[in-house]
Amino acid sequence: MSALPGTALNSWSAIVLAAGGSSRFGAHKLLADLAGGPVIRRTVAGICAAGFYETIVVVGAEQSAVAASLQGLACKVVKASNWSDGMSASIRVGIEALRHDADGIFLFLGDMPLVPVALCKELRRLAEQSSYAARPLHGDLLGHPVAFARSAVPDLTRLTGDTGAGSLLRRSGAKIAYLPTNDEGAILDVDTPSDLARAERLWKSRFTSDMMDNAMSRGDLPKP
Repeated sequence: MSALPGTALNSWSAIVLAAGGSSRFGAHKLLADLAGGPVIRRTVAGICAAGFYETIVVVGAEQSAVAASLQGLACKVVKASNWSDGMSASIRVGIEALRHDADGIFLFLGDMPLVPVALCKELRRLAEQSSYAARPLHGDLLGHPVAFARSAVPDLTRLTGDTGAGSLLRRSGAKIAYLPTNDEGAILDVDTPSDLARAERLWKSRFTSDMMDNAMSRGDLPKP
């Protein structure tokens, strides 16, 4: 699988963590409907369009159903048999599945369907500048995705338990660069049914806005 030619991300890889059991949602949240499609498909479709060299989706709970929901997308689905050991296990499986020596890795969460992939080019630049990692900052809240330069990958493979990359980022302190953003998608994850309702409202709002922008650019609607 190759990335879109001429993009700023075609020497980087993306890993989508989609192995969790959705204990707080009451059902498998990644398969929940968001504006006519599963949450995980909405998430991965946006990432696949960003121009990465490859996109790896790590599955665990409900792996067959999650994989089936991604049919037709330009991604590789891999199973984390030990997914219940914690997020770190999924990160290691994703890194092991990479097919080339990437300049860096973006970590995405499967339950963030509105993750702002438009920030990835600048996050890549900041991660390379810091020589370690970069992530969005929404107000005082840390966001996603997180970009890790190649130098950080060995540290990712040594993670243990369910702390994921958060513990590594906290330890790394000054080596982390931050990109301020007003995009709510950087912090909106679907953990509960109310989160899903919020995501659907934002999704529909953005879809309507994009439709209006396209209509104005064609001349079908007057510009305000």
